[in-house]
Amino acid sequence: MSGYQTGLIVLLALNTIAAYGVYLPMAAGQLNLGIAGFMVIGAYAGAYLTNECGWPVLAAVGAGGGAAAILAVAIAAPILRTQGIYLSLATFALGQVISAIFLNLEVVGGAAGYPVSVHIEATVVVAVAAVVVLLIGLVSTTRVTIYFAAVKNDPLVADLLGLNVKAIGIAALTLGAGIAGIGGALYAHYFNYIEAQYFGVMLSTYTVLYVLLGGTQSVWGPLVGAAIFTLQPEALRSSSQWRYAIFALFIIIFMALRPQGLMTRGLSRRRARTAVQDGTTAS
Repeated sequence: MSGYQTGLIVLLALNTIAAYGVYLPMAAGQLNLGIAGFMVIGAYAGAYLTNECGWPVLAAVGAGGGAAAILAVAIAAPILRTQGIYLSLATFALGQVISAIFLNLEVVGGAAGYPVSVHIEATVVVAVAAVVVLLIGLVSTTRVTIYFAAVKNDPLVADLLGLNVKAIGIAALTLGAGIAGIGGALYAHYFNYIEAQYFGVMLSTYTVLYVLLGGTQSVWGPLVGAAIFTLQPEALRSSSQWRYAIFALFIIIFMALRPQGLMTRGLSRRRARTAVQDGTTAS
């Protein structure tokens, strides 16, 4: 496999992890526009632990996710007091503040960036991404997704039914932040260099688009959306001058025709029934 293909697979794995970091809060009705802020926390925390403290890389990656999750718990209560567009603006502002702090934090290089001494191979990044997808898939088979959907669709009714709406909201934000932090730590140790400028507005925006394009009704939506956003521009590379314009036009048309995203509950059910029928016929 060429270096270009390996890099593309790693980028897809990182985008998939980030997409699931957005998907979990969105499943509970939270549009997190500051996901890049949680990624940058994971990136710098993980890199600092391997650089300065000599931690094993996987432990540092996990700690990076933990640091992002801890921050999410700390800020969840005031942020989740807001709703709708105000919640989105609050997370957007939070992401900008976090990136600005690291941009001016000299202990980790400030604006000059922060070299990372320990390198991980592409196989590690892909393996962690696969574990994240599998874990989210397993979570989707439990009542957690039902609770998230209830809080998203009608928090008042969910509260009347005995659900702890506040705790569920905090859990969704925290889980998403932890996953994003793991993605940031993997990024740092694969590319061996961090610049806070990379974790900006556009990264958060693109990640939200991955989920919206793939669809929020199915647990596989973020994976499909990340794959399309990562691979489609490369498929149009032959028309290098126009590929981003063509891709943008494709996204606009697609979202106009299918605003619910590519993967929906109905599509997932039909595929499951088809798989069962095929298995029955084969037996």
